[in-house]
Amino acid sequence: MTMASAAPAKAMTSPLEGRRVAVTGAASGIGRAVARAFASAGATVACLDINEGALQALATEIEGVALRCDVTDRASVEAAFEGIVEQLGGLDLLVSNAGSADQGPIADLPMEALRKSFDLNFFGHQHVCQAAVRAFRAQGGGGTILFNISNQSVNPGKDFGPYGIPKAATLALMKQYAVDHGGEGIRVAGVNAGRIRTGLMTDQMIVERAATRGMTPKEYMSGNLLGVEVTAEDVADVFLHLAQMDKVNAAVLTVDGGVMATSLR
Repeated sequence: MTMASAAPAKAMTSPLEGRRVAVTGAASGIGRAVARAFASAGATVACLDINEGALQALATEIEGVALRCDVTDRASVEAAFEGIVEQLGGLDLLVSNAGSADQGPIADLPMEALRKSFDLNFFGHQHVCQAAVRAFRAQGGGGTILFNISNQSVNPGKDFGPYGIPKAATLALMKQYAVDHGGEGIRVAGVNAGRIRTGLMTDQMIVERAATRGMTPKEYMSGNLLGVEVTAEDVADVFLHLAQMDKVNAAVLTVDGGVMATSLR
């Protein structure tokens, strides 16, 4: 009796092979973890940030492209996205991540401080998203935009208004892009990250934020239903997951170990 020969194994391909991805705020924290995750999944990544030294080191590590970009400056954004198209031949996906975690009691906050936070944490997203949509249209339409929003958008923290208010506006911005541009084949979604230890959320900031909620730093960082601390790499995994969900639009995934106050409903 002759045994049938086994079927040849199918070649394994990376899930984002051939995709061209831009990540803002890529030089540190969540942005750096996202750039690494997407490169590992086969994408060619354009790393955007104002920290040129760390940016170049990351681009070299992941065999990507480093482009200095100040997302609060429209001319800087336009130059960076022209560089993306020139060096990568186009753009398939944007992870709009750059931001800063500003603090202060809202009634006492100087107006210029709030405007500065909005420039980065809201208008910075608008600048890069407009540039991404122009790139998508120039190559025939279609693409993906993923926002790093923050669970502060739905669960304000004491004295965290300078950060949380523009993040709430960014949540609305994400939905508006989905409403206005879904018909062009542009898919838009967001990630609400919880408390992540990064260059923005330093050990000192964790101590301060924990105090506002009457917690120890350990309780603050693991104060969720699972009792675990969430990392930048965990958040990057969620972005990678959303990037592959071709029929998901106008959605927000929360990654914070489970906190009922941040659970969208």
